Amino acid sequence: MEERIKLFLCEDDENLGVLLREYLQAKGFDTDLFPDGEAGYRGFTREKYDLCIIDVMMPKKDGVTLVKEIRVINPDVPIIFLTAKNMKDDILEGFKAGADDYITKPFSMEELVLRIEAIFRRVKGKKVKDQQVYTFGQMQFDTQKQILTINGEQTKLTTKESELLALLCAHANDILERNHALKQIWVDDNYFNARSMDVYITKLRKLLKPAQDIEIINIHGKGYKLIAPVEESAETEE
Repeated sequence: MEERIKLFLCEDDENLGVLLREYLQAKGFDTDLFPDGEAGYRGFTREKYDLCIIDVMMPKKDGVTLVKEIRVINPDVPIIFLTAKNMKDDILEGFKAGADDYITKPFSMEELVLRIEAIFRRVKGKKVKDQQVYTFGQMQFDTQKQILTINGEQTKLTTKESELLALLCAHANDILERNHALKQIWVDDNYFNARSMDVYITKLRKLLKPAQDIEIINIHGKGYKLIAPVEESAETEE
């Protein structure tokens, strides 16, 4: 029998939290509910979860702080923020902390489930398709292990960093269109997701800086281009 997906839900509004947990369980997700950030952190350290749903505004410990702490423990688990504010600064702060998606209150529980399913489709697709290692000059990137190696120094990437770098590598020395990247990784090409991608591009530029032969450049009005040395294949002698 297939193992049920286990969700981590941290929501301080008791009524909303109970409703969400019951709805998600009815949809087949094994869901644990925590009433505040401190309880959520303790719960996360005791169990293994497939996806986290976290309210931004919570007592004792806010959602952004909790996500930063979760990312130390598990840099890969997908995270969806619940926010009562449609404020771009709050949403961008959430993405910087490590969130993969957000949904603004009030929201449809059906929409939340669709977002959860979309994230799992991306994760599953990544596992199937990313069966390769990219090597460009001083850089090597293992897409499965999500490990970037430059001059022998290894860095473990987050899921979003890994997905974006994999797309850039697949389009090396060619234009990666912004809308294509947004729809592939963030599903929606709205303003907040576009700003989030800019944040991740900045992170990747810093990570790639030690590789002097690698650069991510902006292509005005179109997207990005990973400039990388291309190794010429040696001709086989007859």
